[in-house]
Amino acid sequence: EVQLVESGGGLVQAGGSLRLSCAASGFTFDDHAISWFRQAPGKEREGVSCISSSDGDTWYADSVKGRFTISRDNAKNTVYLQMNSLKPEDTAVYYCATGSGPSVVVTDDVDYWGQGTQVTVSS
Repeated sequence: EVQLVESGGGLVQAGGSLRLSCAASGFTFDDHAISWFRQAPGKEREGVSCISSSDGDTWYADSVKGRFTISRDNAKNTVYLQMNSLKPEDTAVYYCATGSGPSVVVTDDVDYWGQGTQVTVSS
């Protein structure tokens, strides 16, 4: 059974930092791109960042470039999202996701979702 378990969310003031973790199991972690999506109240779920399976290529949404960093530890089957300089508009539920393709940046690319972790940034 594929499982993606997020942790690390919480409440932080604007300008602060959080690190999200996604622990994966039930599939060959090294062979899959892993992504982070987020969904704010009343908005569609959107891709935030993705890291490839092979060469560690990364992708970021324009809204988070320069502030967020995605990384993976294949020995621990875990992906991280370091979020710095957080803004109130980053407030959302953050989801870890994976799919069978080389890149997972839109919801149609996703085969499996985690349960999500809430990130709230106060102004």
